[in-house]
Amino acid sequence: MVDVKKIEKDSEEKMQHAVAFLEETLSHIRAGKANVRILDGVKVDYYGSLVPITNVATVSTPDAKTITVLPWEKPMLREIERAIQNSNVGITPENNGEIIRLGIPPLTEERRKQLVKQSKQEAENAKISVRNARRDAVEAVKKAVKEGVSEDIGKDSEASLQKVHDKYIKKVDEVFANKEKEIMTV
Repeated sequence: MVDVKKIEKDSEEKMQHAVAFLEETLSHIRAGKANVRILDGVKVDYYGSLVPITNVATVSTPDAKTITVLPWEKPMLREIERAIQNSNVGITPENNGEIIRLGIPPLTEERRKQLVKQSKQEAENAKISVRNARRDAVEAVKKAVKEGVSEDIGKDSEASLQKVHDKYIKKVDEVFANKEKEIMTV
């Protein structure tokens, strides 16, 4: 016989992953102030293999408008600079021979609205994932009821799944609201 509690637990795990993925995705969206996570997707050619920039340099934010990249090996300066220029970060690196500086330009109102729209789309994708997890779990519970689990347990499980669903939808809304506030703050 199918374990209804396991179905609920698996569903909640999927919902947690959806929220975690949303948080990760939103962290890469630039909000006007310097954030080292902007460079997470940048890969550097390190002696023939592509590695994340954090594997070959120290990345820090000395102030709210600047990111600095200090390579651990002097010859890597050019490679890191080239990798940043070729990435979709959209910021031109300044190389002074010792360190690479990335000046974060202030966002225009139009660009802020664009980023909020992009964030909202990511939040919608997360909500869809949460709803899909609930739908799959409800279908599994209904199948279990057909296979012999009592209808009362099935109804209780569906109610429980709905509560968990509502909790994670609310979390998605909170994560989006925080990101929207961060983007729109000048």
